[in-house]
Amino acid sequence: MKISFYIIIILLFSLTSFAQERTDKLPTYFGLQLRPIFPTQFIGNPTTSMSGDGFETSITQRLGFGFGGTVRASVTKLIAIETGINFTQRYFNLSVALPDSNVYGEQSMTFIEYDIPINALIYIQLSDNIFMNASLGVAISYKPTDTRVQIRPQGKHYFALYGIRDNSVGLDLNANFGFEYRTRKNGFFYIGGSARVPFAPLFKYAAFYNYDANSILLTGDVDGSFLTLDFKYFFPLIKNKGQQFLNGPIE
Repeated sequence: MKISFYIIIILLFSLTSFAQERTDKLPTYFGLQLRPIFPTQFIGNPTTSMSGDGFETSITQRLGFGFGGTVRASVTKLIAIETGINFTQRYFNLSVALPDSNVYGEQSMTFIEYDIPINALIYIQLSDNIFMNASLGVAISYKPTDTRVQIRPQGKHYFALYGIRDNSVGLDLNANFGFEYRTRKNGFFYIGGSARVPFAPLFKYAAFYNYDANSILLTGDVDGSFLTLDFKYFFPLIKNKGQQFLNGPIE
């Protein structure tokens, strides 16, 4: 977990340096973003349910959140490439049941991801300061760890519930649409929405039940698709005043 955090910090500094180096050409902007994450049935299935041998269980995605840094590199005045790095935290409700034994239980689970989106973005200028934009691309996701919780409802009944990664690295389809208000001195203010559709399941849900010598294992894939409401702020471009440093003979 600490190693992943250090990697994010290094990448953010690298992206910032990249943005500063390109300000003398077509503008490149560095910004921050915050996004609540909404599970939805429009582009995926937020609930996975399984049953077998009298054992029933389900996992349902809840509201989550994400934040990170963004770099927008202009290709032309109306086309840009947008990338960055984001932290995403998702929450799930878990339920287990043995209806014939009148045994029920609930628990919650957290799952963490990091992602690097790479999007082609097109602007449409609506006024001097207001722009509409749309982008499409992919996001490379990294899942640092599996997750596990337990439920002990009563007596000797025991449930162990797992979120198990098939792969640590994944690839998602990423689409965005929004509006931004631009100011020269105070930067850009953006609000929009995104849709994220993974090419593979987010993780495998495994539910294990044990009672004395009897045990049952159920497994199923969890869909990681979601919608977001995106809030972004891009810092204004500031050029240094006064005499600039000139490269010496060593450089």
